[in-house]
Amino acid sequence: MVEKAVAKIIVGVDEAGRGPVLGPLVMVAIAMKESELKKLEWLGVKDSKQLSSSVREELFERIHEVVYDFRIEVIEPDAIDLSLREPGTNLNWLEAETCARMVSELDPDTIIIDCPSPNIKAYTDFISSRLSAGVREKAKLVVEHKADVNYVVASAASVVAKVIRDRAVDHIKNEIGIDCGSGYTSDPKTQEFLAKYHETHAHLFRRGWQSYKDVIEKKKQRTLGEF
Repeated sequence: MVEKAVAKIIVGVDEAGRGPVLGPLVMVAIAMKESELKKLEWLGVKDSKQLSSSVREELFERIHEVVYDFRIEVIEPDAIDLSLREPGTNLNWLEAETCARMVSELDPDTIIIDCPSPNIKAYTDFISSRLSAGVREKAKLVVEHKADVNYVVASAASVVAKVIRDRAVDHIKNEIGIDCGSGYTSDPKTQEFLAKYHETHAHLFRRGWQSYKDVIEKKKQRTLGEF
């Protein structure tokens, strides 16, 4: 009796909302059977930045239909601030810790990660050290810049992460009844919201971000100048 070959599992990891001063960081790991990766290509999956909002929303539903498994982590601003207070920590290591946990649960044969760090080797070594022993021993670990462009499974993760992040920001707008923009400080609406509501809606912001600290410092200086 010939044994049936076990399908190899490929996992792609990406994030959305790394840089904003407002809203969550969303990390997604998508697991696909290697033999079914073509399905993502047939759907037209690309890096989320290359797609319109409407196309991302449509792909979000289609991707859900073809994935083998997935993990999603939505890290809120207060959790980001808390995790970065320890000496020697930064956003790269927070992402790496989260990535290793998600990937280990999916038990893949190959792991493809879009690397946020300029030091690919250090980032790779850090993730590898935090994978479960079984996954670390058997899985091929691919950590690259622009993996979300070059590997369709990482592109799928980028699409899902971006849609969830955008929905989270839309939920914030509906909940508070104010258009806070995209959450990025390059957005004039976010700049205005940060200036006006950094105290009344402080929980929405990453208070460890320099852009938030600058607003607080500016307010202190203005207050002192009034004496």
